[in-house]
Amino acid sequence: MRHEEDELKAPLIGISRHRLATDGAGVTTLVTFHGCPLHCRYCLNPRCLSPQGVWRMFTPVNLLNAVFPDDLYFQATGGGITFGGGEPLLRSRFIRVFCEMAPDDWRITIETSLNADLVQLQEVAPFVSEYYVDVKDMNPDIYRRYALRDNQRVLSCLRWLAGEGLQDKVVVRLPLIPDFNTDADRGQSRQQLQALGFTRFGLFTYIRDVEAHKLQQLQDDLQV
Repeated sequence: MRHEEDELKAPLIGISRHRLATDGAGVTTLVTFHGCPLHCRYCLNPRCLSPQGVWRMFTPVNLLNAVFPDDLYFQATGGGITFGGGEPLLRSRFIRVFCEMAPDDWRITIETSLNADLVQLQEVAPFVSEYYVDVKDMNPDIYRRYALRDNQRVLSCLRWLAGEGLQDKVVVRLPLIPDFNTDADRGQSRQQLQALGFTRFGLFTYIRDVEAHKLQQLQDDLQV
């Protein structure tokens, strides 16, 4: 195990401490990974895709040492570590090793698109207290137009979570995405997810950055 701890490294965008009621129960520390399989039209964190976006490289031991001062807050409030990004499931091995070393009573939360291999989800699942899943839209055509990738892996991971009876651990985020889906589309997504047994939903609307959207459109035109 020591060799694995020493050799395993992951690129981080940052560590945000003392967060309350934003990333799960209690006081949380948000750890954000660099890297994402998606290229969403209204990316909420474009730094995760930028070659210059890496803040520092961490091993699991480095990270544990960095966040352990917050243990008192976690113990007092029932909080813990939230892994986000980017896509944290791309770093599933890192997260597993970290969780094996961290105190058992820290809550581990994952903010994910679930667009990852099922084995990556399965590797972290024994340690996760709660998932925040941004499914974009369940319609494969809408998803591909918005995220520039298909959602087959998302569906596979959702079905696995449902098959394991883990729906109560999942908050599904269903955004209204300007120019890409409608309230009716979102309603259909919710019905499909309810049929799988998911009952916890977060509904919100993306606020489009018009200038960023124009820039993206220009970049797209240049690539055609």
